[in-house]
Amino acid sequence: MTEFFSMSHFEASAAMIRERISFSPRIGLILGSGLSAVADAVEDAVVMPYDEIPHFPVSTVLGHTGRLVMGQLERQPVMVMQGRAHYYEGYSMAQLTFPVRVMQVLGVEILIVTNAAGGIAPAFEPGDVMLLTDHINLIGMAGLNPLRGPNLDAFGPRFPDMSAPYDAELQAMARQVAVEAGVPLREGVYICLSGPSFETPADLRFLRTIGADAVGMSTVPEVTVARHGGTRVLGLSGISNVAPVSPDTSTDPPSGETTHEEVLEAGKLLTPRLEIIIRALLRQI
Repeated sequence: MTEFFSMSHFEASAAMIRERISFSPRIGLILGSGLSAVADAVEDAVVMPYDEIPHFPVSTVLGHTGRLVMGQLERQPVMVMQGRAHYYEGYSMAQLTFPVRVMQVLGVEILIVTNAAGGIAPAFEPGDVMLLTDHINLIGMAGLNPLRGPNLDAFGPRFPDMSAPYDAELQAMARQVAVEAGVPLREGVYICLSGPSFETPADLRFLRTIGADAVGMSTVPEVTVARHGGTRVLGLSGISNVAPVSPDTSTDPPSGETTHEEVLEAGKLLTPRLEIIIRALLRQI
């Protein structure tokens, strides 16, 4: 398991990608569980499976196709990750965030990250889209920070500021396009845990107490690396289920049980909503 990468690793991957495309991507998108269908809208697409790109982590999770799709979306040159890798799959933080560094080497200015998340806020319902206004880097506080190790000065400072991880202007645009498109848009704080087990009711009560509105197993490491390199970020969570904060053992199996299949099924409802917001946003940028 690789703990650290150098600039030469990122440049090697970027060089291979440049050989396949005739443009410089301006927008990067990372699509979460069950949300890969957004990539199908990319025009003049050049597709590269992750296992063909040097050092790229390959997802092993159902619902993560594992392809890089490059082309035009709403006349914007885009680089779309159709699925991502996760820490619980056995990758290091450096491996998880490797694609973000490659995006930065290729000149990506804006990163749009999406994920499927469990709703913690009482008002949330499955199928809601949540705009990330902030996040809690619980996984990083526990020591799993992707910036651990030698600092890459070419990207950013040793101690990067994280007071505004999500770009205020992009958030305002997302709110505007959601209203115009008639797509309800929740807002809240996302928290990242390592997974792969889902949370206990006691876990969820704790997370709600410390200010989390939705919980997932990704995104925050990618956003941390993106901001270290000066990339602007917009985050969108698809609320795939509402996590139970109280145990219910009155039924067999217990009611409220969370499954990955439930997450993927919710993606069928969430994908059209996310695509509407993302495409309208790209038209505004």
